[in-house]
Amino acid sequence: MSRILAIDYGKKRTGIAVTDILQIIANGLTTVPTHELMDFLQKYITSESVERIIVGHPKQMNNEDSENMKRIVPFVNQLKKKFPNIPVEMVDERFTSVLAHQAMLDGGLKKKARQNKALVDEISATIILQSYLESNKYKL
Repeated sequence: MSRILAIDYGKKRTGIAVTDILQIIANGLTTVPTHELMDFLQKYITSESVERIIVGHPKQMNNEDSENMKRIVPFVNQLKKKFPNIPVEMVDERFTSVLAHQAMLDGGLKKKARQNKALVDEISATIILQSYLESNKYKL
């Protein structure tokens, strides 16, 4: 099997998470500066087998797209063009930052570590991926 890769796309930083090769568990991979994201993905996808890319879909509480969507649509189009053989799906990312902070608290991280925005982005990507895995486990 191949991995599923998830992206929590941000203006400055982008969190990335991947599954194990059996696609059972989501793990944080890294956070990269957004301007370096396509180069990072090219290198990663060249070295690892990636079956699907999941991108966080930013929505507001009323289910409308958030402001960040104007950056994500061109990014998703670029992904599809650069990696035409890898399906790209979008998954609702509401509350992922809140859940990431809660996970950090529950994990006992000190205040300084919880202020690390790169770590929050990576955990958010992991939450996006885990929710994708859980929602698809019942579709079989």
